[in-house]
Amino acid sequence: MTTVNGGISFWYSRTGVPVPREPLPGDTTADVCIVGGGYTGLWTAYYLKKAVPFLRIIVLEQKFCGYGASGRNGGWLYNGIAGRDRYAKLHGHDAAVALQRAMNETVDEVVRAAAEEGIDADIVKGGVLEVAHSPAQLARLKAFHEAEVAFGEKDRLLLGARESAERIRVAGTSGGTWTPHGARIQPVKLLQGLARAVEALGVVIHESTAVTAIRPKHAVTAYGTVRAPYVLRCTEGFTASLKGQKRSWLPMNSSMIATEPLPRAIWDTIGWDGRETLGDMAHAYMYAQRTADDRIALGGRGVPYRFGSRTDNDGRTQPATVEALREILVRFFPATAGAAIDHAWSGVLGVPRDWCASVTLDRATGLGWAGGYVGSGVATANLAARTLRDLVQLDSGQGHGTELTALPWVGHRVRRWEPEPFRWIGVHGMYAAYRGADRRELAGRSAGTDPVARVADRISGRH
Repeated sequence: MTTVNGGISFWYSRTGVPVPREPLPGDTTADVCIVGGGYTGLWTAYYLKKAVPFLRIIVLEQKFCGYGASGRNGGWLYNGIAGRDRYAKLHGHDAAVALQRAMNETVDEVVRAAAEEGIDADIVKGGVLEVAHSPAQLARLKAFHEAEVAFGEKDRLLLGARESAERIRVAGTSGGTWTPHGARIQPVKLLQGLARAVEALGVVIHESTAVTAIRPKHAVTAYGTVRAPYVLRCTEGFTASLKGQKRSWLPMNSSMIATEPLPRAIWDTIGWDGRETLGDMAHAYMYAQRTADDRIALGGRGVPYRFGSRTDNDGRTQPATVEALREILVRFFPATAGAAIDHAWSGVLGVPRDWCASVTLDRATGLGWAGGYVGSGVATANLAARTLRDLVQLDSGQGHGTELTALPWVGHRVRRWEPEPFRWIGVHGMYAAYRGADRRELAGRSAGTDPVARVADRISGRH
């Protein structure tokens, strides 16, 4: 059977790629202009319009809503947030605990909002299971578990090999950790349902409208300029395409495969009845879910970065990456060795230089932005959107400071990425180091993290 390669993502395979909404018809004005029609932009429009119904809100999207990471991700709605440990160092442990608590609550908020708006996104709140395969991975898993508990996850469980297998029988698992703060979703169903809900509230969405420049009170496109007191940049992995943003957030590439629907006999071997999302403790980690139609959708890093911060067009993935992901699939689940890979695709996520997600509103200019989720954006985008809502209301005199505006990621700034070719060399070197470290750890017996990976962590700023 031939693998469909690209076509944006598997998540569009049932409905097809949507016909874009009408582009911006010309110069216009708004109270808030949102650049980017993914989760961050649409959730921001949703919460702002619900809070202040009279606001004129325009969303500008370069292709169609869900073209980027929101339509290509692994469907992990979970409580991870990039940069929490660094925020603990910068602002104190209690501030980071508050951030983690907000993320825990965000998972339930997305589930609640989807139900309220009648969005069927195949949501199953089965939690997140992360497993270890080697002594080094097991040591990291135990340290990770202890850290999560210290940041307030008292309902997280540390599992032995047998207990992990009772949830999902991953070959070679030596232990696991499970949190209830996670759910499997079909990301495009959530995105498209959210877009419909936003339009029903009166928000205007213009697609096929690439923003070429953002400046105070202006979002500039080839079709015209939107003038608004607040212009909010919600472009994540595509931020580098905007004027002046080439080195702000690096567009990191991630790739996925989806199997054919698997028969009952294979599921009897694997288990996975709880529909947990699944990850591991490798340096170049994987992520997976059991889909509503009984496939395994599994992802990881392929070619991690394209020179000059370029992004792909339709998600096409190199054959070597597809094969590497298939090898992970079969290593985890030997019963899938004969299963066809129906679909492969790729997309980009936004990575700041210090690997910290952030949300900001510059009160002097009215410019705001959120992102840098480093692959944990499905839930984080919702928290960012509600925070942008509160920041806009605070600045405009329609609200007050809230628990969200006091979180430590608000107003965080990072230095820019290095220029080329150092950016390309650094990222490719880092992931080559991580893949080599993973191979050595799987082959060895040491419980210590591979020293090359430790050096890569320090140089990259990842930890």
